[in-house]
Amino acid sequence: MTAEAILEVRDLVKHYPLTQGIVLKKQVGAVKAVDGVSFDLRKGETLGIVGESGCGKSTVARTLVGLERPTAGAIRYHGEDIARLSGRALKAVRRNIQMVFQDPYTSLNPRMTVGDIIGEPYDIHPEVAPKGDRRRRVQELLDVVGLNPEYVNRYPHQFSGGQRQRIGIARGLALRPEIIVADEPVSALDVSVQAQVVNLLERLQDEFDLSYVFIAHDLSVVRHISDRVAVMYLGRIVETGTEDEIYGHPTHPYTQALLSAVPVPDPDAREHRERILLAGDVPSPADPPSGCRFRTRCWKAQPVCAEVVPPLAVPEWFAGAAGPAHPSACHFAEERHVVPSE
Repeated sequence: MTAEAILEVRDLVKHYPLTQGIVLKKQVGAVKAVDGVSFDLRKGETLGIVGESGCGKSTVARTLVGLERPTAGAIRYHGEDIARLSGRALKAVRRNIQMVFQDPYTSLNPRMTVGDIIGEPYDIHPEVAPKGDRRRRVQELLDVVGLNPEYVNRYPHQFSGGQRQRIGIARGLALRPEIIVADEPVSALDVSVQAQVVNLLERLQDEFDLSYVFIAHDLSVVRHISDRVAVMYLGRIVETGTEDEIYGHPTHPYTQALLSAVPVPDPDAREHRERILLAGDVPSPADPPSGCRFRTRCWKAQPVCAEVVPPLAVPEWFAGAAGPAHPSACHFAEERHVVPSE
């Protein structure tokens, strides 16, 4: 039985206006950071969102937690559109959707102790923990993320990058949220530390019954932690499916190109692997191509790609096919064998 969707994102749009003039600012365009993104997050699952830098992943994350107001679209948490909330109503919902930020060196206030950083959510939501009980709760959270509970009086500069990210995770857990949005939480860490933090997140998911939106550009990390994966390109999702569908049976040319670049440890497999080298650069989100946004770099592009936006849907040829069916936004989607990276 499929778990219920606790978060439903529909046609999410976030545009940043481009203005001209110093006094009388006139809008002359817009940066289309996110331009029609839809997905569901189910209870207890991890949805990985992957793509190149600048594709809109972090903007999606910031809109989910209310740090950015969407230009259009809906973000439904248990059926309620939180994109339309404000004031106390939004504050109450944000308690249940917390964020772990990308850079542990800038996301922690250097003038605050670890105890104050982790305990700050209790100042915003005093109903969660009485003042006399906060130190104990903070120490419990430090222990949960693998740090010494006696570190409450230390400052961020006294910790390594991996330890700082653990502090950020503890802060995200303070209010016992249902959803955690992790915006590239391991990209700023050493490879050896990345594995430790990912393993910690998996353990905490089971312990606290969490659902994750896990954002990254490293496909190997996303594969390790995700149940389902959404691939983004220039503000839109171009392919989505389970971990096995995306990594074992990719159908969108962009997904295939990304997977062909993932390092393969087996020398024999690496020799037989076909790399896909994309031409050109990623277009500007202020002036994206018409039709399919990937067409300017795609080896399959045809005139229809410039005229018609391909819907994110299961290709017709999947009917009766041996492989698993999953949505792909390409007029000429086809399955391609990819040498596994594991």
